[in-house]
Formats: sequence, C-alpha cells, structure tokens
Amino acid sequence: MHITFSKSAVQKLSPYLGDGTKRLKLLHDMEGCGCVVSGVPALQLIDGPSVDDKLAEGDPLPFYYEPRHEVYYEPKLKIDYDEGQGSFSLKSDGQIYTTHLRLIV
Repeated sequence: MHITFSKSAVQKLSPYLGDGTKRLKLLHDMEGCGCVVSGVPALQLIDGPSVDDKLAEGDPLPFYYEPRHEVYYEPKLKIDYDEGQGSFSLKSDGQIYTTHLRLIV
C-alpha cells in the first residue's frame, strides 16, 4: 500500500507530526458499523504501532496500517486536504473513498 499526500495535506498534518512523538495510521474504522465490510477509512495519530500494524512508505509521510484491511483499498492512494471544506479526502485513480476523511487526534 502506498499513499501520496498532497502539499496541503502535509501542511495540515505537519503540526501534529513535527516533534516526532506521533505517527500516522490509516485506520479502517468499524466502530458502530456492524460489519468489517461497512468500515470507513480514517486517519489516526498514534504514539506507536500495535502488533498488527505494518509500516508503509508514503510520499512524503510514512504511515501505518493493518494488513488485514488492505483488501478494501487499492494499492496506490492519495490523501488531499481541502482548506475550503476543512476536510481530508482519500481517493485513488479508480474511485473516491471519502471526501470527509476524519483525523482522529
């Protein structure tokens, strides 16, 4: 899995990641969904990876994800931040996953 972060997304995330104490994770959030297939993507700031997390090389930000959820996403993704909307988006060349990608701090 690979994520390319836009300049605006990097600018929005940098204050959270600047001191090196937090890491970024692409989370497949299933809480309240009832089924793993109904999960929604979210960005989460974590102190460190869990046993299930795998490190991926993003451009320019590295991120963690759980390989068991990789099946729900295309191999190459893009995260952008829309200042006007005040929200992140997650998309690929083939689809838009969400235009309201939540950042869990």
